[in-house]
Amino acid sequence: MSRLLSTREVAEMLGIHEKKVYSLINEQGLPATKATGKWLFPKHLVDQWVENNTVNYPKSEGYVFKSPGLFVVAGSNDILLERSLGLFMRFFPEYTAAFANVGSKGGLRTLRQNLCHIATSHLVQEDEEDFNFTYLEQEMDNQPAVVNFAMRQQGLVVPRGNPGQINTVRDLTEQARIVNRSLATGTRLWFDKALKREGLRGESIPGYDKEVQSHLEAGLEVLSGNADVAPGIRAVADILGLDFVHFHWERFDLLIGKERFFDRNIQSFLGMLHEQDFRELASELPGYDLSQSGKMVYPSS
Repeated sequence: MSRLLSTREVAEMLGIHEKKVYSLINEQGLPATKATGKWLFPKHLVDQWVENNTVNYPKSEGYVFKSPGLFVVAGSNDILLERSLGLFMRFFPEYTAAFANVGSKGGLRTLRQNLCHIATSHLVQEDEEDFNFTYLEQEMDNQPAVVNFAMRQQGLVVPRGNPGQINTVRDLTEQARIVNRSLATGTRLWFDKALKREGLRGESIPGYDKEVQSHLEAGLEVLSGNADVAPGIRAVADILGLDFVHFHWERFDLLIGKERFFDRNIQSFLGMLHEQDFRELASELPGYDLSQSGKMVYPSS
């Protein structure tokens, strides 16, 4: 179990007054629990929160751009995306495609550090009316181009037959065990917003602090009986023979630095999204809408 810090220890760690710690909890989502009646802070989550809120990184060309045969995508993981990278290498064998599963916020950070060609993200905005743009304004010095990869269904993955009769987040009682995603992911951001909207505290739900790195890992926890529910995407539920509670369609985007947008490898990948082979690949998975795939979202075409 991660070491738990006191309010005083967190204040010393961040170099601020203890009173400021309380405002960071309420205003900026500093991870904390009040299970014992006083605020305690899991150290690994505080470290992750600091990293996710770091904005001033030194600029670097990165090894990735010195290797013309290497094509790197980093950010939020997705079943169709991972399969499409295999298709990309079949189309263009001169490239080796690699994916770094670092979550949506990690993708923004990796793109800002010039360590990937494309970042993937589905960060829902505060008004829940759009995706990614406010985060790009906050964290990127130069706004990247935004191209849609696909629309996909986000919701809750539950066992076949939904024995717990979980249809909304309000049904996540003390009897429902969940498996969660990390703070850097768009799925975790959506899930926490959904809990807050219903006046629920995540810490009151068994398993809330148990985090896994990918949608598939979360689904496997449900399949194995280690969890009763996991926030995730429909495609994973279908692959594993589980049931799915739909909440909304979300826009899963590709973020590309404008200075590299017309590089051959990037344009080759974007062009593939319009090919029939890609659409046939997507047709094997439920929960995707390709009506906007490959289209420029920002700047508007």
